[in-house]
Amino acid sequence: MPGLNPASDRTLVGLPMFNEEETVASVVVRCLEHVNDVLCVDDGSSDASSRLAARAGAIVHHHRANRGYGAAIRTIFRIAREMDVDRLVILDSDGQHEPEDLPAVLAELDMDGVDVVIGSRFMEESKRDSMPLYRRLGISMINTASNLTSDLGVKDTQSGFRAFNRRALNLLAFENEGMESTLEVLDQCVEKGLKVNEVPITVRYDVPKSSTYSAFGHGLTVLTYALVSLSHKKPLLVFGLPGMGLLISGTTIGLGMLNTVEEITGGGISLSVGPGLTGAWLAMLGIAMSFTGLVLHGARALMRRIVLQRVRSF
Repeated sequence: MPGLNPASDRTLVGLPMFNEEETVASVVVRCLEHVNDVLCVDDGSSDASSRLAARAGAIVHHHRANRGYGAAIRTIFRIAREMDVDRLVILDSDGQHEPEDLPAVLAELDMDGVDVVIGSRFMEESKRDSMPLYRRLGISMINTASNLTSDLGVKDTQSGFRAFNRRALNLLAFENEGMESTLEVLDQCVEKGLKVNEVPITVRYDVPKSSTYSAFGHGLTVLTYALVSLSHKKPLLVFGLPGMGLLISGTTIGLGMLNTVEEITGGGISLSVGPGLTGAWLAMLGIAMSFTGLVLHGARALMRRIVLQRVRSF
């Protein structure tokens, strides 16, 4: 089979599945041309997705209720470990991803030192002409926030086409059951020292149901996770810089008020209270945010030192 290592290596494709009866059978059949096994995790579907996937040759695991994309990925990881596979590839079952890209993704995963490969829609060679503009803008915002957090420089943090070697499969562990798991996995890669590469892929947007989740809901959930994670990992950036900006703004307004008093008094005193109060409030808020950033930065540094000391003691 194209894209496979010697027979000793076992590759599994995992498909999160929720009401994908129009497309899942075709995706399974095309994946089996390149890998040993296909696992479909049915996340509470109410249609014939499971039956059609099984007929097409997939192993099917059921969630009794719809738990979310992240929950399906966690189940795929657990079963892949139980099956003791060498490589795991996750892609969407709605037909957006082309299984014909599997050999290129697996070839990159087999490069020395590479642990995780992301099929990217934003590399120069990627075919993304059909991607709606609002999706490009939304993903760009999420990419920026995520890369500030992880420093990975990933161009497509929201790609559902990802491959993991045995080392990554055994090290990665994540908790979120929603779409924010796409970023949590990248955070885990940084923490566990896993090398992440990207390869260009083709994505279709003319499929019957291109996404189970609304673009707004998906984007808001993931962006919120990215910003919260950023505030935890880089508090000086999130709190300190805005705090200094507010402090400077408040001071500037306060000085401007004093200049106004000097100009309009003709020997008398007439204070412009409104701008003065505004300046004072901004300055106090800026001081508070700057102090918060410093405290969180110090606390994070202390916790990292304690963790490192404990690790070295074992």
